[in-house]
Order: sequence, then structure tokens, then C-alpha cells
Amino acid sequence: MEQSKQDTCTKTDYKKITVKTSDGSTIQGKINVSSDQRVSDLFTKSEATFIVIVDVSYRDGVGKTLFVNKRHIIWVEPEDSEEPQQDIC
Repeated sequence: MEQSKQDTCTKTDYKKITVKTSDGSTIQGKINVSSDQRVSDLFTKSEATFIVIVDVSYRDGVGKTLFVNKRHIIWVEPEDSEEPQQDIC
């Protein structure tokens, strides 16, 4: 049976965040959360050890993707502005 394009698409909802790590680094980027999820849910309700941050500004690099161990995060500040949702097919 052939699946429709709508069935195979994934909604992405990126939220901008700033992260402070235990080594004193500050990372700015975006995380993908579902439309019914808050940024804090990734840290309090998820069993995953790492979070994925995309479009990162960190040190001398811009546009990188980082996998950050949640045990090394001191604080996270979500920004109020929201990125528009996108369909990835």
C-alpha cells in the first residue's frame, strides 16, 4: 500500500535556547521539540542522556550540530521567539 506524503512527513518545531555548561561554555542554538512539548520536558521528562542542539553558535563556529550530555548543563534559557514549524519529508 502506498503511503501519502502527509503520512511520511515529520513536523519540526525548533526552539532557540542558550545553554551554560559546567566548563563555563555558553552555547546558543536550537532544539527540536514536538508541538505539545515544552523545552523543560527535554530535561525533566526525557530519559535520554544527550540533547541535540542544531544551528549552534559556539566558540569560533556557527551552524554546527552538538550532542551535549545533560549532566554537564548548569542552566538552559529558552528564548521567547519561536521558529516556524517545518515539514520534513
